[in-house]
Amino acid sequence: MTSTTVELTKENFDQTVTDNEFVLIDFWAEWCGPCKSFAPVYEKAAEGNPDMVFGKVDTEAQPELAQAFGIQSIPTLMIVRDQVAVFAQPGALPEAALEDVIGQARQLDMDEVRKSVAEEQAKTQAQEQ
Repeated sequence: MTSTTVELTKENFDQTVTDNEFVLIDFWAEWCGPCKSFAPVYEKAAEGNPDMVFGKVDTEAQPELAQAFGIQSIPTLMIVRDQVAVFAQPGALPEAALEDVIGQARQLDMDEVRKSVAEEQAKTQAQEQ
C-alpha cells in the first residue's frame, strides 16, 4: 500500500469519515483476485484526486467494518461524502467507470441528498409505528 491510500481500521474509520468531506473506501482481501486487479486502478485514481481520501479496508483484518456495512462480496467500492454514503457497488471498476463515479459524486447536491435521506428515515419510522 502506498502513501496515496489510507488503511482504514475500526480505530481510525469514524475519525477519517468525520474529518474529511470525501472518502472513498475499497473493501478488499489479500486472497481476492479481482481486488488485486482493481488496486492499481484505485491507486491511480487516488493520485489523480488528491483532495479526496482513498481508504482501504482489509475485510480479513477488519471483519467488524465489513459486517457493519453489510459487505457481501469484494471488492466493494463505497463513497462517503459529508458523512453520507452516496455510492456503494461490488465489483472491480475499470478506470473510466471509477472516474465517472467520482465525477458524479463531486456533482451531487448534498442538501438534496440529506433531504432525501431524511425523508426515507421518516418513512421508515412511520412504517415501524
